[in-house]
Amino acid sequence: MGTDANGLSPGLRVLRQDDWDTWYDTLLRGFGGVPEAAEERELWRALTEIDRSLGIWDGDECVGTAGAFSFRLTVPGGASLPVAGVTMVSVAATHRRRGLLTSMMRRQLDDVRAWGEPLAVLTASEPAIYGRFGYGNATLSLTAEIDTTRVGLSVPDGTDDVRVRYAVPADVLDVCEALYARLVPARPGMLARRPGWERLGVLDPESERAGASPLQCVLAEREGETVGYARFRVKPEWELSGSNGTVAVEDVVALDPAADAALWRFLFGIDLTSKVTVRGRPVDDAWLYLVSDQRRCHPRLRDSLYVRLVEVGAALEARTYQAPVDVVFEVEDAFCPWNAGRWRLSGDTKGASCERTADAADVALTVRELGAAYLGGVSLAALAAAGRVREIRPGALAEASLGFGSAVPPWLPHGF
Repeated sequence: MGTDANGLSPGLRVLRQDDWDTWYDTLLRGFGGVPEAAEERELWRALTEIDRSLGIWDGDECVGTAGAFSFRLTVPGGASLPVAGVTMVSVAATHRRRGLLTSMMRRQLDDVRAWGEPLAVLTASEPAIYGRFGYGNATLSLTAEIDTTRVGLSVPDGTDDVRVRYAVPADVLDVCEALYARLVPARPGMLARRPGWERLGVLDPESERAGASPLQCVLAEREGETVGYARFRVKPEWELSGSNGTVAVEDVVALDPAADAALWRFLFGIDLTSKVTVRGRPVDDAWLYLVSDQRRCHPRLRDSLYVRLVEVGAALEARTYQAPVDVVFEVEDAFCPWNAGRWRLSGDTKGASCERTADAADVALTVRELGAAYLGGVSLAALAAAGRVREIRPGALAEASLGFGSAVPPWLPHGF
């Protein structure tokens, strides 16, 4: 199977409802072939947006998959931007190196542009793949393994006013989702979820527990108001010297510092445990500044959300800039050539404009670097130091780098 003159595979088409099981089985095989629990499979069936999903067929066999969820993403300045959440991408091992992935990426980005969504975003199972399609790593996430026998917490005033109580995760799902929604506008990179996505946070198949307990939940309350929640599992372990259990934190959401501290204090203090593990947390997570010893928390960073500007002008106009910026970018974009050329960005904390220009360029870069810097978590100056961005007009790089920054680091709260 090759591609046609437009670079598209002959068997590429929008998914049909009746083909979902075959399509999804192809996806699972591409990720190792381990069957999912029935409730997990049914949730992804319900969340799949059929008309935004693609399959490649070789005769009756599905050999390639790709999808795009409809999200709204918070960008610097607090605006909520419609984005395509690229997902469920796979190519059958029997059909590698035939251009199938490129064909799907080509069709998908053309579709995203036609849908009027200026950004596409994804999380990468293999980070080396997507740079050639213009995606840049825009956010990092924090993972840690905290020795709670040797690490203490110093909590802020008001923590003792917060009550923490157990709740059945499914019973308080609406309360927790409402709390999450209140925080979405405050941090770039957060996703405003469509109905149904809240179920992902309480999906709890036994096959995913790795010997730990079923999902547990506590609510943080103050004067009758719910101000936070935490979801977690406990994995009991015993040694000759005694208990050595682990608290595996899945999610912590809080409306204020005291509520956040109350939840972390609870998680650090669960009986018969000596370790708290966290993953996928923001790089400025508050507990980092409450602990007595960061070294014994073993913090590590990992790439998280990749951003692709589908429409450079619309994307750069949609966010604000923390310092005034008036810069002409020379943008290289071989995969989406409608973005290539010079763009004048003028903006500040109140808004921005970005239009094509014939003026001389101040800074030269590819669309991949624009995507990496877009949410304010990656510095254009740092990219320049790596040779990925080139300053043409002296002083323009510092101006753009400062403007693109964000007071709050961007964070992707969950995968898709």
